[in-house]
Amino acid sequence: MEHRKYAERPKQKKASLADQGEKERLGIYIHIPFCARKCAYCDFLSAPAGSETISRYVEAVKQEIREAAELGGKYRAATVFFGGGTPSLMEGRQTAEILEELSRHIVLEAGAEITVECNPGTLTEEKLGAYRAAGVNRLSLGLQSADDSELRLLGRIHSYQDFLKSYELARKKGFENLNVDLMSALPGQTREGWLCTLQKVADLEPEHISAYSLMIEEGTPFYEKYREGGPCSRELPDEDTDRRMYEDTKQFLGSRGYERYEISNYAKPGYACQHNLSYWERVDYKGFGIGASSLIHGVRYQNSSDLDAWLQGNFSYESVIPLSRKDILEETMFLGLRKMEGVVLTEQIRVVYGGLIERLVREGLLLQKENRIFLTDRGIDVSNYVLSEFLLDEEI
Repeated sequence: MEHRKYAERPKQKKASLADQGEKERLGIYIHIPFCARKCAYCDFLSAPAGSETISRYVEAVKQEIREAAELGGKYRAATVFFGGGTPSLMEGRQTAEILEELSRHIVLEAGAEITVECNPGTLTEEKLGAYRAAGVNRLSLGLQSADDSELRLLGRIHSYQDFLKSYELARKKGFENLNVDLMSALPGQTREGWLCTLQKVADLEPEHISAYSLMIEEGTPFYEKYREGGPCSRELPDEDTDRRMYEDTKQFLGSRGYERYEISNYAKPGYACQHNLSYWERVDYKGFGIGASSLIHGVRYQNSSDLDAWLQGNFSYESVIPLSRKDILEETMFLGLRKMEGVVLTEQIRVVYGGLIERLVREGLLLQKENRIFLTDRGIDVSNYVLSEFLLDEEI
């Protein structure tokens, strides 16, 4: 396991607009690995924890930020994203403390998008007020379904009414950029049931909706129950129904003013998630906390997932992978093609992938317009296959 240390430096003053313009954009991800209860489908790095453990973790993240202070000399933070787990389990002041520590060492861009993932039922008026005072301007609410029986099946801790209370409270406290996470192709779910969830959420008019299909991941209770050949595998919607749910999502949300800008993400005009776009566009980003990933200067880092070591201030990487030209080009394609606007056809892309692109266009999986290529609706249906085609056999 590789250890790292960054040089300490004095607190950073607010930069002028000219200073900000000279620095590169950086995304910041802060992983909060704690939740009230592990959901039955979840394979993320998360687990329940008490208040003392959470407090120690917050202090460790602040120390980790201080040790990465040298990044502030080259970068300005354009986005900050608290993910998990359930970041809203923390007290509002703890979120504020992390943001304050971050702003001491890395300049936050004017108007930076600052998101906190929240679980319905964990929000209070006091907590939301602390978020607002700290500069948080975007919330992502993990609803998943508007059907209480489906929520119980997923192992969620909230009801639909709990979600509505949290949503209304966020609006009351002045949040004007809300995302709602939804999940389709649940066991026993019908197209009609999925459309009912979509309609209830769209009626609330959030600025952004993320709509993902359930993935059955190894190591989860759902895997034991619903994996292929498992005791309840027949309860999952079949592949054709899953595909139709995706089509229903696009058509219904489109009719309600939501633009699909990525395979599973929809937004009102001007509200696409800038943090996620930075991932798909390969903007450098720095992850803090256990298990968090980073992309800095063409190198991918993966933080250790050892919570005990982290709480003691022993920060280390599980992996450090310098990216080759081949790696970078592959990522450019299979990340960029997730966006509906696709990828710009540079000379290098034409040279390396020209024949493949022509074939995929003939097969109706890609569409080319001027100097861009992007997935067709059919290409989105089999996106895993299409994107895997851009993996190269040898270095370039």
